[in-house]
Amino acid sequence: MQPSDPQPVPTAYVASLQTAPAMGEVAANVARSIELAEEAIARGARLVVLPELANTGYMFESREEAYALAEPVPEGPSSRAWIALAERRGIYLVAGIAERCGDRLYNSALVAGPQGYIGTYRKLHLWGDENLYFEAGDLGLPVFHTELGRLGVAICYDGWFPEVYRLLALRGADLVAVPTNWVPMPGQTPDGPAMAHALAIAGAHSNGLTVVCADRVGIERGQPFVGRSLIVGSQGWTAAGPASADREEILLAAVDLKAARRGRQLNAFNHVLRDRRCDVYDERLGAADTPAQR
Repeated sequence: MQPSDPQPVPTAYVASLQTAPAMGEVAANVARSIELAEEAIARGARLVVLPELANTGYMFESREEAYALAEPVPEGPSSRAWIALAERRGIYLVAGIAERCGDRLYNSALVAGPQGYIGTYRKLHLWGDENLYFEAGDLGLPVFHTELGRLGVAICYDGWFPEVYRLLALRGADLVAVPTNWVPMPGQTPDGPAMAHALAIAGAHSNGLTVVCADRVGIERGQPFVGRSLIVGSQGWTAAGPASADREEILLAAVDLKAARRGRQLNAFNHVLRDRRCDVYDERLGAADTPAQR
């Protein structure tokens, strides 16, 4: 049975937190994320999105190191701290985390809210050396029903696949939180456009989704990160950012849920989802529904 939506909040502020985690300094990284989240909440944020692997750092030297830093979700100390923040402050939070489940590791995102733990998303599309440490996600593309609207999650390289945004939209998502650790793409120049921005904008515009991208900054074990976090409104226009390339930063944007849902009707004739030619291609793009919904 499809769960009923909580009464949605028509307009709310969403926040992207661009942080600079230190490799392996889990307690300090979580404490800093909470400090920045408190600042965003003080400025009105009801949804806070943190980067990919926000508590551990990204550039693991071995699977053994990744396993030692990973935690069970939601029982681990990082999860507990973030859940406690969401409960105490009455907000929703999405945070990238290295998840340990038995002998398996996942590049995951914790979803928490005012009532505590809501669910977990596991990254579907692994990038580079992640394939040496993590299993590909096995929870599909869940959509979580919140007071702010229906919330989906994608992590970093997931955004390179338009199917992710489309399937989340078809499953009813209004907002997509994107914890990410963007790295420079071949041919990308320091002052030029970021490919990740183009993909997030396209996903938002083509599906009527608000997309909240939270990236990290810094150089970790020789790997530079792009920064330049971004919030894209449901019409595909930038709502906040891009953030800087090298500083911790908070982006904040207002989301009008009613306007976003109406905005999928582009004009008297055209609707971004209803205009699909399902007589030509599969409505669900060949993907079965996944059970991990709330």
